[in-house]
Amino acid sequence: MSESEHFTRLSLSALLEALLFVAAEPVSAAQLATVLELPVSEVEAGLHDLESTLDGRGLRLLWHGGRVQLTSAPEAAELIERFLGLEATSRLSRAALETLSIIAYQQPVTRPQIDAVRGVNSDGVLKSLLSKGLVQEAGRADGPGRPILYSTTPDFLRHFGLNSLSELPPLDLLEMAEPLSGDDVLKG
Repeated sequence: MSESEHFTRLSLSALLEALLFVAAEPVSAAQLATVLELPVSEVEAGLHDLESTLDGRGLRLLWHGGRVQLTSAPEAAELIERFLGLEATSRLSRAALETLSIIAYQQPVTRPQIDAVRGVNSDGVLKSLLSKGLVQEAGRADGPGRPILYSTTPDFLRHFGLNSLSELPPLDLLEMAEPLSGDDVLKG
């Protein structure tokens, strides 16, 4: 089966939907026509068909300056924002968990102090944790440059099912600082 025969299994409307779904930004009908090897007028007609198919559904075509983009329905905006807010705090990377642990146990703490413990720059992770509402700026340190101090938030406690920081498990720094011997690895 040739490539063009494979594409004909889907309608023009379905092909346009698939292309718009993966497009990172709005695209012109001419760009779509080039990919589909069709006249621009046929692609424009297909876009209007797709637009009418999507009426009353969760997706819409947004037209702006001769370009088109697949977007969520504006009527669902509030629900989507709520969902994305939940999603934003539900999955945390290893770097985020490391940074949160440092802040939780040493708060208030500066970014250079966090970086010193982690051994890497924590700017991006801190921005992410701030945007998720799990950490907050808690003032400024008195040292040179007066760096920002960070602490956890009530949302941090809720996210991890804690009533207070006193419920955090004890931190045994000596155990963490001791390198593992070959015997320890075999025991574990």
